Amino acid sequence: MGKIITIGCLLILGFLGFGQEIEEGILWDSNLRLTWDNFKGKVPPSSVPAATTASGISYTYSANLLHHEVRLDYQVNAYFYPNESWYKPEVCDENTLSHEQLHFDISELFAQKMRDRLDRTSFSDDVKAEIRKIYQEILQELQDYQDKYDWETNFSRNREKQAEWNQKIAKALREKE
Repeated sequence: MGKIITIGCLLILGFLGFGQEIEEGILWDSNLRLTWDNFKGKVPPSSVPAATTASGISYTYSANLLHHEVRLDYQVNAYFYPNESWYKPEVCDENTLSHEQLHFDISELFAQKMRDRLDRTSFSDDVKAEIRKIYQEILQELQDYQDKYDWETNFSRNREKQAEWNQKIAKALREKE
């Protein structure tokens, strides 16, 4: 007799090191580019950044466990959260928007990475804990990568590095299609 497990999980990263409440998000789509109209959050008082993109990865899965063999069906998606994303119009330009778009694109890149890991993993009876562990590892890698991106581009101010990152992420996304 098989056992069906369905689990859902969602984490939103604000890239300032804090979690957000769950809200309706915009699903990542290669044909969708963010506009400043998507940034509906209020600028926090005394905030230093010019803009913040709240994006993250969610997953759901069901596992059919039969004779210690796990068959996994899952969905992993990247989302942008408009009400937690904000910008300062007086200091932002198209370069800043491009920088923020790349944060969202990077979230998708790590959603793809999680899909790849799930495809390559042989799960045991403890599938819930194993998926949670993969998810936590991917989230840490995502946060580290987002931090590296911000530091290397100096939060979009280093236009040469920003252009390099734009090409690097676009290429990585094309390779996954």
